[in-house]
Amino acid sequence: MVLSDRDIKRYIAEGKIKISPELPPEQFGSCSVDFRLGDEFSVFEHSRFAFVDPRHKTGIEEMMRRVIVQPGDPFILQPRDFVLAITEEKLELDSDVLGRLEGRSSLGRIGIIVHGTAGLFDPGWTGKATLELSNLSRMPVALYPGMRICSFTFEQLSTPVDVPYRDKPGNKYAGQSSPLASRLAGEVSKKLGDG
Repeated sequence: MVLSDRDIKRYIAEGKIKISPELPPEQFGSCSVDFRLGDEFSVFEHSRFAFVDPRHKTGIEEMMRRVIVQPGDPFILQPRDFVLAITEEKLELDSDVLGRLEGRSSLGRIGIIVHGTAGLFDPGWTGKATLELSNLSRMPVALYPGMRICSFTFEQLSTPVDVPYRDKPGNKYAGQSSPLASRLAGEVSKKLGDG
């Protein structure tokens, strides 16, 4: 069951959904809440690396450069580019609530995609959301930290999960406060018998 604005506010009041900093009224939709773009981005170093190899043990993170955007300045997302970004808000979910990250239609209409596949936030999630930003347009687009970049909807599970995400052994992204690169490297090597 997708939660309405009324239920989202009730869950926040009960502590089943925690969002910080506190959201102003204009960030609530009928069944969603908007999150804002943070000031930190991770950009692939195309000129230094020819390709991404998920078997490479040193990790994908080494292929990326951290960019901090100064207040009032934009991050220019080039056509066909892909970068990781972070939300300004931190989200924490109870063990019987899941979140779904969605793009905003206003940005979609100018070619900005905010996530490729990572739209599900498991019960027990805690941290800021990493965004998988892509520009499908032929024109560069200026993105400003603090602008509303995505929305979250929430669903009530039938029962609490046995192991919330934050308590799961080997969870890779719980508690993140910056846009973390894929932790696929090493995982693929182990499964293929390389490590």
